[in-house]
Amino acid sequence: MSVMIESKQVYKGKVISVRVDKVQINKKQTIREVVEHNGSAVILPLMDDTIIMEKQYRHPIGKELLEIPAGTLEKGEKPEECAARELIEETGYKAGSLKTLGRCYITPGYCTELMHFFVATNLSKVEHHEMDEDEAIKIVKVRVRDAVRMILKGEIEDAKTICAVLAYVQKLVDNNKE
Repeated sequence: MSVMIESKQVYKGKVISVRVDKVQINKKQTIREVVEHNGSAVILPLMDDTIIMEKQYRHPIGKELLEIPAGTLEKGEKPEECAARELIEETGYKAGSLKTLGRCYITPGYCTELMHFFVATNLSKVEHHEMDEDEAIKIVKVRVRDAVRMILKGEIEDAKTICAVLAYVQKLVDNNKE
């Protein structure tokens, strides 16, 4: 059990804020640095057995990653709305169906971000879409079974993508058992 003693915001940015908390845990005072994030929507876009993925350069790690589309929730935005918006913005596809796949805290040791996962199907190409100006995304199509192999070989390193693909495959397995 933890007791908050003091909390101070030390940074407020466009996507995150950072606060430093003084807390008491097991009768001992300690400091916790917390990254505050509005949460995000993560989309597994499927065309039959193929995932619409994207290659995107990620500055903090200095390389491109193969991942699925995702985006930060705007204030008051529902995760489903964010998922539909981000899918169009990042891939140029609109979902005919958007189903919940689950949710998880991606790094709860220091961050409040809650990721909401969706499967998007019945995709149709949108005539005109605009990416955020600070994004450089290349669309890549990968079959589901190949994505699982790539995860197991360490070729897909993005946590949200790994979570979504493996959760989706497990749902398929469970549905086939029934």
